[in-house]
Amino acid sequence: MQLPFPLRLPYNLPAMNSETSFVNPQFLADPAWLQDHLADPGVVIVDLDAEAGYLRGHIPGAVFLDNNYERNPETGWVDTMPPERFAAVCQGLGIGDDTLVVVCDNSMSLHAARFWWVLNYYGHQNVKVLDGGWRRWVAEGGSVAFERTDPRQGSVFTPRVEPPLIAEYEDVRAGCSIGGANADGTVIWDTRTTAEYSGAVNRNSRPGHVSGAVHLDWMDLMDRETHRFKPPGELRELLNSAGITADKSVFAY
Repeated sequence: MQLPFPLRLPYNLPAMNSETSFVNPQFLADPAWLQDHLADPGVVIVDLDAEAGYLRGHIPGAVFLDNNYERNPETGWVDTMPPERFAAVCQGLGIGDDTLVVVCDNSMSLHAARFWWVLNYYGHQNVKVLDGGWRRWVAEGGSVAFERTDPRQGSVFTPRVEPPLIAEYEDVRAGCSIGGANADGTVIWDTRTTAEYSGAVNRNSRPGHVSGAVHLDWMDLMDRETHRFKPPGELRELLNSAGITADKSVFAY
């Protein structure tokens, strides 16, 4: 199984109910909230930056996870780990069944969101993405540590794959007609760059995109200066303009 492409989005889109607020604000954390919870024994902060970035400075108490943790060493693909291996990774980070996990990176939440998704895939929904990541943390005066954090010992993580969030080939195929148009109620979302979507750049075995897929680069959902998610109203407008609406099943890759 490849991660995270293609995948089923775990919650309805667009996740906002007004121009200024999200339907599920609990999925994001801000620096002020996190600063107040640094000493909370039930919270584990996972830094998914490159190791050099982590060692240059990180949020106090944050444990490090290489952002290539999910890369299959045999194929080089980005995969979901088998449940037992992922449980071992989580327990090695001090993450247990009752842990509130806060994930962050310095890549506009690219790697943090992937780990957020994998935790959800394995049944652990008590996880937040630090909105704005390391850049916002530093910009807003968050405290900084330099020593490597030793993970807490004794945590037990129980993976529960329910419901499965990965879309298999047959699922995506069923969402497209032979002519390339999406079946009613389904949208296939290509989150890659415009060049990859058009086939001008090929990073895979075949150029181009899934037949009938709409294009919206994931980075267009982010503020590239602050690394934060764009405001809800702006996100809604972007998603709606691409046909990615709350009344449809969304397959993203």
